[in-house]
Amino acid sequence: MTNPVMNFLVSALYFVAGFLLALRLLRGQFVTGGIKIGILSLVLGAVVLHAALLYVVLWTGTGVNLALTSAFSLVAWVVACLYLITSLIRPVDNLGVLVMPIAGLTILVEWLWPGQMSLPLTSSVSAAHIIISVLAYSLLCLAAIQSLMLLMQERHLRARHPGGFIRALPPMQTMESVMFQMIGLGFILLTLTLISGFFFSEVIFGKPFKFTHHMVLAVLAWFVYAILLLGRWRLGWRGRPAIHWTLGGFALLLLAYFGSKFVLEVILNR
Repeated sequence: MTNPVMNFLVSALYFVAGFLLALRLLRGQFVTGGIKIGILSLVLGAVVLHAALLYVVLWTGTGVNLALTSAFSLVAWVVACLYLITSLIRPVDNLGVLVMPIAGLTILVEWLWPGQMSLPLTSSVSAAHIIISVLAYSLLCLAAIQSLMLLMQERHLRARHPGGFIRALPPMQTMESVMFQMIGLGFILLTLTLISGFFFSEVIFGKPFKFTHHMVLAVLAWFVYAILLLGRWRLGWRGRPAIHWTLGGFALLLLAYFGSKFVLEVILNR
């Protein structure tokens, strides 16, 4: 059991950072200069302390604890790290309005409802599979959050209400470009995850490969992202079609991993 004070401190840092970003967004103000440095410093403090919490929760001595709530917390931490790094080079600051509170909530949920489901790290292949799969989920999660921001921006512009928080968002073309960069890299990592799971199942999971619900949904998600990227490349897809395909692919991915874990751990109690 981790220290409750530490859990509340990390959650508070995430929530405060998210609140400050939301305040700037509602005022239609860009996050720049000293304000940006201050907010990103809060995020940096949160992810460093979050990493310390994860070390205690995840490491079992023989493997990695990837129970439902600890896996949620791990993915949220990676998303927060990617957000922090990307914010330094690309205009994605406003994604923190959703990323930060979600990360804060996963800390509290994992503390209140801890679980145990150890995946043995029998080889470097197992470790690589876990790292690549978590990075793939996290990048595609960020892309889904970016698509939600795009959807809100597109609806306001269609309704001819360009004021308010819309002023604080980059142009739609820039936001779409960033979203597709995330999807492209996430798709490559998802492909590597599926390939490693297919060819090295016995090494990673200790049993031969089988087409489970998890694998079927993950493959369907892969096809959705493949069609989306092909549509973007060949037909120039953008706007609502691109947003809907992005959210559809992530919904399948969410069901593939966390949906399957919820059914096994919570409903079937395995």
